[in-house]
Amino acid sequence: MQVHVSIGENHRFELREALLVYGDRQRSFVTRHQVTLHKNAPPTLEPAQPLMLGFLESLVRSLSGPSSAEVLPENVLAKGDRMIVWWTAVCRRQMFYENAEQKATSLNGRTFPQPALVWRVENGDLKIRALADNRRPAATTTLAVAPFWNLSDDGRVCTGTMRRPDSARAASIPEWERGFYESAFTHSNVGRLTRHTGGFEGLWSDVADKRTQFPVKTLIQLPQTLAQFVRGGRE
Repeated sequence: MQVHVSIGENHRFELREALLVYGDRQRSFVTRHQVTLHKNAPPTLEPAQPLMLGFLESLVRSLSGPSSAEVLPENVLAKGDRMIVWWTAVCRRQMFYENAEQKATSLNGRTFPQPALVWRVENGDLKIRALADNRRPAATTTLAVAPFWNLSDDGRVCTGTMRRPDSARAASIPEWERGFYESAFTHSNVGRLTRHTGGFEGLWSDVADKRTQFPVKTLIQLPQTLAQFVRGGRE
């Protein structure tokens, strides 16, 4: 039996290999098999082969299509097929607050100094950490909690209705930053975001509309390094 798939007029795909996924409730593994086609019988699977990293990378590239190279700006710290990490220096940004309990209403629409930040996008997810020093971090630089609402304890942004690009290309960085700051900050996902004695509202009330530097002494330092953050580890 011949097994093939035709897409359009110029592509003809023939069954060559199969991946079998085995698993229970806790773990799983995958085996790779060559496929033998028979004229008058169903295809058969050859003995299992090790699933090598090179094969997976090749498979991902063939499924996603060719990717064009791009020149990376200086603020990019790491780049993968579907992941990009960059940092931003201290700046001033307008922020918007909407909360059902009417918290932080006095902060809505005001402009605030921002700490230096590290941003990580992978598969449409955005994570943010803060930096104590206003300079490009190294792999061993330790990070801090980004003192914003809408973030979980691992730095993941609850995007909600946030407008976000579909890619993790360097060209999409301004869109990610704009989407983050132009969305409404609605709630806190963690118990403590800052060391400021007045808490979250005290911190941002102190610096609202002021041309001062963000008070880095109020940041909560983490044991997590930039290298761990790039790899997706929490600590």
